[in-house]
Amino acid sequence: MFAVIKTGGKQYRVAADEVVTLGKIEAEAGATVTFPVLMLGGDSPKIGAPLVEGAEVAAEIVSHKRGDKIIAFKKRRRQNSRRKIGHRQDFTVVRITSITGA
Repeated sequence: MFAVIKTGGKQYRVAADEVVTLGKIEAEAGATVTFPVLMLGGDSPKIGAPLVEGAEVAAEIVSHKRGDKIIAFKKRRRQNSRRKIGHRQDFTVVRITSITGA
C-alpha cells in the first residue's frame, strides 16, 4: 500500500517503512508528525477531493540536513558587471511509520 502526501507545497509518493527526504519541517528529531493524504493506492485505490477522509500518514523525523551549495553566477560581458549568490536548501529526513486509511 502506498499514499500520496502533501507537505511544503509539494506531493510525495510514500510507502510504509520508507525513508524520504522532504522540505524542512519545524519539529525536533525523534518527533512524530502526520501528513494530509491526497490518495491511497493499492488493491482498492481511494482518491481524495482534495483529501481522503479518515486517512493519515504518520512519520518519525530522523534528522535535519542541508543540501549541496548551489551557486548562481550572472555576468554581463564587457560591462564589468557580475553577481554571485550561494544557496543551501534545508531538508528533513523522515521515516514513514504507518499508513492508515478508512
